[in-house]
Amino acid sequence: MKTIEIIGYKRANLGKSESKRLREEGMVPCVVYGDGEQEHFYSPAILFRDLIYTPEARFVKLNVEGKEYDCIMQDNQFHPVSESILHVDFLKLKEDRPVKMNIPVKLKGNAPGIVKGGKMQLKVRHLRVKALPKDMPEHIEVDVSKLDLGKSVKVGEIKQENYEIQNNNSVSIATVIIPRALRGKKTDEEGEDA
Repeated sequence: MKTIEIIGYKRANLGKSESKRLREEGMVPCVVYGDGEQEHFYSPAILFRDLIYTPEARFVKLNVEGKEYDCIMQDNQFHPVSESILHVDFLKLKEDRPVKMNIPVKLKGNAPGIVKGGKMQLKVRHLRVKALPKDMPEHIEVDVSKLDLGKSVKVGEIKQENYEIQNNNSVSIATVIIPRALRGKKTDEEGEDA
């Protein structure tokens, strides 16, 4: 999985007024935690573009004034009106401790239902995956080459290798939906057969 670097600076003062001042300067208040300790810092908002505004999952190499952490973004908060980043939480990675991440779904293959006039509908763009950091996939491939009209691929049908998908097995990931025009034809054909 790709890793991006984020540079941070320790926060001397905590509190709402200090956080507000940092945001006005184009900075994002952050915290990194794990191993029973936490460190508060801030980073330039521009550095989060390739972490937050992307469909891909990424590991983060945090550098807080020379102290480095391998981690993942655990949570982020946005302003309800301006949608600017208010706060970001990071979780330290340990090689022997599994973590949970939202991993993007990537469709593979050509569905026969699409050739017949159906339309592919991606119902779930990310799956919640639990794995050791070394086993965390960049994306989860979902084979749609057997999907006919009205058929779906469910979470339970995905082969899991060294990771565990946390979503319910009955959740549909992708479906070939039948367009209204084709639904009418099927009903007419059934009526003629009667």
